[in-house]
Amino acid sequence: MRIILLGAPGSGKGTQGDLMAKRYGFPRISTGDLLRQAVKMRTPLGRKAEAIMKEGLLVNDEIVEELVRERIADPGCRKGYILDGFPRTVAQAEALKEIDGKRPEIVIGVEVPSEVLMERLSRRRVCPSCQAIYNLIVQPPKDQGQCDVCQSKLVQRSDDEPDVIRERLKVYCEQTEKLKDYYLRKRSYRPVDGRGTIEEIFRRIVHILDEALGKDEMRRVET
Repeated sequence: MRIILLGAPGSGKGTQGDLMAKRYGFPRISTGDLLRQAVKMRTPLGRKAEAIMKEGLLVNDEIVEELVRERIADPGCRKGYILDGFPRTVAQAEALKEIDGKRPEIVIGVEVPSEVLMERLSRRRVCPSCQAIYNLIVQPPKDQGQCDVCQSKLVQRSDDEPDVIRERLKVYCEQTEKLKDYYLRKRSYRPVDGRGTIEEIFRRIVHILDEALGKDEMRRVET
């Protein structure tokens, strides 16, 4: 089974992806993590990506798709995997179909109203020392303004400023609206209300995935 996570910045899909990986034993594959690891390890693809990023450009689809191809070929992905950050476009979705087209898939769309996303992102704080992330609404630190892990002073990221947030959300909507329609036509898209506590949202996702994974197992037995 392939699980694809879709969600705007601030939707909490990264947190939900980690919880899903623990419950179902599928590795969570983040394209951002793949890029950082490839650059750090100085792989051929990593060196190409680093050169592009140093020029301030977005890494092209070809490199991202090849990183995903290499990762899902790993034996640890044989039973299934969770994709977070890929695909972002219909072209990438078509590329994924070519890379691993026979695998059953389900798309979890964590849907949150834009006004809630604005509030969440504007209340996000990060630790500059250990990179721990907090939210003053749903995941506040024990001591206001201080990291629970290393006690450093928390800061607000520059891309969490209101004007920047609006632009990020606009770009996301423009990129992913066609992708959502693509998966709706394939009947694999499952919307999830992304409002509420982390535990409440996760229960909604589990309800969908338990049913989907059960059906997937039945299909394997029949074949």
